Amino acid sequence: MKPTLIGDGYNKLARWWHGQHHDSSYGVNQVKRALQYCQTGGNALDVGCGAGGRMVRLMQKKELAITGIDVSPEMIKLAIENHPDENFLIDDICHFQAKEKYNFILAWDSIFHLPLSEQEPVVTKLCKLLAKDGVLIYTFGDAVGEHDDQMKGETFHYSSIGINGNLALLAMHGVTCKHLEVDQWPQSHVYCIGVKT
Repeated sequence: MKPTLIGDGYNKLARWWHGQHHDSSYGVNQVKRALQYCQTGGNALDVGCGAGGRMVRLMQKKELAITGIDVSPEMIKLAIENHPDENFLIDDICHFQAKEKYNFILAWDSIFHLPLSEQEPVVTKLCKLLAKDGVLIYTFGDAVGEHDDQMKGETFHYSSIGINGNLALLAMHGVTCKHLEVDQWPQSHVYCIGVKT
């Protein structure tokens, strides 16, 4: 499953997704928890930013300058409409390059769409993109493997290296796990907050 195919699926669902999530409370408490570990100011990277909305507003309250990336052009179009003062790019995290380091990185319900072979390289990349004392929050599945599922008639790919695999990668790259929770039990949904030492 190529990430661009995920973008094609979200292009078709962009307006619906925006309506469902722009002002929802989904993930808000989790991101607020992560932002408690983050100093005010600095810069943020939102991986799979979608149309922006609630998550971007939380980062703005922390006075973070935001760069959002997404493989869906329709999502990026909406994000620019919603937050014209921030920086949004059509890009794939598998190929994304940045010279700067980030004080806060958010990858909420995004990188679990990548192929299983991309999980380790992408989590490694996120760790390396963190500034010292930078905070990473991302979601993944608690089971190892990959599968396809349907949403609103579109097929989406999911994969994970599991809890132990993710924690081992974070530790290998100097990121200390500060919080990990299976937050939607019985669904296989995990979020993790790490801090770069």
